[in-house]
Amino acid sequence: MSYLGVGVSPGNVPVYHGSNLKAVDRRVRIAELVLRCLICGLGVLAAVLIGSDTQIKEIFSIKKKAKFTDMKALVFLVVASGLAAAYSLVQGLRCVVSMVRGSVLFNKPLAWAIFSGDQMMAYLMLAAVAAAAQSSVFAKFGEPDLQWMQICTMYGKFCNQVGEGIASALFASLSMVALSGISAFSLFRLYGGNKGGKISGRW
Repeated sequence: MSYLGVGVSPGNVPVYHGSNLKAVDRRVRIAELVLRCLICGLGVLAAVLIGSDTQIKEIFSIKKKAKFTDMKALVFLVVASGLAAAYSLVQGLRCVVSMVRGSVLFNKPLAWAIFSGDQMMAYLMLAAVAAAAQSSVFAKFGEPDLQWMQICTMYGKFCNQVGEGIASALFASLSMVALSGISAFSLFRLYGGNKGGKISGRW
């Protein structure tokens, strides 16, 4: 019998079917590359949408300018999105080099480093999106008990563009969570019985 390319020999010794393992490895690397490219694009889009967002409103002959630096949560999100995009770009280039060489990239220290980096970026993006979303809710609906105004009634264009940026960052963070699962799979399969995917038996 076999399951995901792993068979059991008559002596109950795990054996790995090379062709199936290579096919799984190829799909994993393609999925990883696609997700890293997606995160890079969405991270840049989120940072640009929020970082370039401004709106000037004239109130009683006084001009007030809304910009993302007025809300620290948005600054955090712009920085986190930029870091995620840069990190994904570097890791994406590493994926391309690995695929061009046709080699199975991982040794354990490198796999641990990639897994840790992916986990850290996933938590960072989720925290930044959550903070920005909470601040945006206050800006949209206000907080009557604290006498906080509904800022978005005055700066509608600004709030709409911020919302688009947060949506892009949210998709980037969800993609990063999925990528963390892939890097976890790539790491922990190194601790299988074959120590890296070599064929250790026959059908």
